[in-house]
Amino acid sequence: MTGDIDLGGVFVHPLLIAALLAFVMAELIGWALSRFRLYRFVWHRGLFDVALTVILWAGLAGILTGGNPASAFFG
Repeated sequence: MTGDIDLGGVFVHPLLIAALLAFVMAELIGWALSRFRLYRFVWHRGLFDVALTVILWAGLAGILTGGNPASAFFG
């Protein structure tokens, strides 16, 4: 048994699904930050967006693979 997820007969690795979910979540959070003008407290918007996406990706990857989400950060 592999760790892949079956989506309509196509086997997809959980990290790909986590990456897609992290990107969508980061875009929604970025939209909310723009809407409420909270990006003015961020030094560099591009770096912040990339860091937010990576943090969300690591957390979702830990959850989807059945591990401890904290282990994605602290080994």
